[in-house]
Amino acid sequence: MTRDDLKKFKLPDKPGVYHFYDSRKKLLYIGKATSLRDRVRSYFADDLLHTRGRHIVDMVTQAKLVSCIVTDSELDALVLEASLIKRHQPFYNTKEKDNKSWNYVVITKEEYPRVLSIRERTMFLKPDVHDGAYAHIYGPFPRGGSIDLALGIVRKIFPFRTTCHPLSGRACFDRQIGLCPGVCTGEVSRANYKKRIHEVSLFFEGKKKELLKRLESSMKIHAKRLEFEDAGECKRMIFSLRHIKDAALINEEVRRYSQQTSSIRSKVFRIEGYDVAHISGKYTVGVMVVLEDGIPKKSDYRKFKIKIESEKSHDILHLEEVLRRRFAHKEWQLPELMVIDGGTAQKSIATKVLASLNLKIQVVSVVKDARHKPKAILGDKETAVSYKRWILIANAESHRFAVAYHRALRDRIPR
Repeated sequence: MTRDDLKKFKLPDKPGVYHFYDSRKKLLYIGKATSLRDRVRSYFADDLLHTRGRHIVDMVTQAKLVSCIVTDSELDALVLEASLIKRHQPFYNTKEKDNKSWNYVVITKEEYPRVLSIRERTMFLKPDVHDGAYAHIYGPFPRGGSIDLALGIVRKIFPFRTTCHPLSGRACFDRQIGLCPGVCTGEVSRANYKKRIHEVSLFFEGKKKELLKRLESSMKIHAKRLEFEDAGECKRMIFSLRHIKDAALINEEVRRYSQQTSSIRSKVFRIEGYDVAHISGKYTVGVMVVLEDGIPKKSDYRKFKIKIESEKSHDILHLEEVLRRRFAHKEWQLPELMVIDGGTAQKSIATKVLASLNLKIQVVSVVKDARHKPKAILGDKETAVSYKRWILIANAESHRFAVAYHRALRDRIPR
């Protein structure tokens, strides 16, 4: 097959799964793509031997036919690819993984099952997950990075447990940012959690249509019973499934198959989180932490030792000092969003500082309850909903960083 032969197959510029066949219509290879047209075309590039190896060159040489299955998203394509590889075991897919290890998604056999990504060579060697401990195994997934990103997307739609201890009474970090449904705190019953795990199973079995019907039926039942919160949760999951935003997976595809990733990536969304720590106004410090596209960028973290100490705490004045000192650094990149620890007063002072400097940056603040757990996000509602997980990560990280700096300062100053 040549590059010119591809024209007759009319491959679309859409996500999906592609198949290469030989002259006897024997399946040679299965792959997934963000763009079926561009991905299959890449197999006929001059540098194929260097980028993919001799076995893929051999496969393309034998190939006489290519077909494809269009999917709704890159994530759907990833799941379908794994299912088809497992079913058909194409020779060149297996050969491509010689001396390597496949990746799998597993659901454990526990009262409150976990959903994990595990490499084949360690699947039965983990100390906390042993042989026979899996209720379901999905895969193989050729690319470990992609399946980890995919699990992150699925977990935003269907929160599940990974590491927390059931019914411990303490909210794990994942619970605070909405990725755990409350297994640790007892907020979700065993029966309801079992339904959640079944929904995750249906997704990784490639039964998206069945899953949507199930959710639509549940939504109607809850609405008839006037259980509007549960009906709203079903509606959210239905919307998310139909509008999966798998930009992270697309970026993974780009990183693997393009040498010019930086020139085509969209602008990074930068969030800065701020917090102040002290004991009765003593050893007061402030910090700034940074997230880029939801990932902490620790090289940009900054510490501020408050210059004026007092017998009483002045959180508002201390926060203002931190912000003014931060924005005095013109060389530091400006954020798209600022996350302040505190209530209306803290948010107001941040807004006031920005206004005095003629800076237009969105500000939200995270209000805590008596146990210092997040209970509300003050600010633009659309921003709070869209970036809730990143906001809570920034807030938790700024608090951790501030407390660590405060303790270090306090411990090294003689009493």
